[in-house]
Amino acid sequence: MKLVAVTACPSGVAHTYLAAESLEVAAKKNSVEIHVETQGSIGIENELSLEQIQSADAVILTNNIGIKNEDRFKGKPVVRVSAGDCINKGEVIVKKLQQKLTK
Repeated sequence: MKLVAVTACPSGVAHTYLAAESLEVAAKKNSVEIHVETQGSIGIENELSLEQIQSADAVILTNNIGIKNEDRFKGKPVVRVSAGDCINKGEVIVKKLQQKLTK
């Protein structure tokens, strides 16, 4: 399974990066490929490529603030969660997506 994610928070500092790290750790633990773009206080980092987006089975977006260039994900299953949930429940989110997408 392949996922892409974009994490962002209102201040664009700690929660943005903690959410990204939590999703990356959870994906690795569950043998899921993930690419995470952060939209923080210094702008967009690790911007997702068109190829990464096209090959993804699903998209995870944080919903604390608007995500820039969200139209890139049109036609893909999108899960919206808070940055806090990504941090605290990253593994649960990844496992639920695995179950949902492998049915």
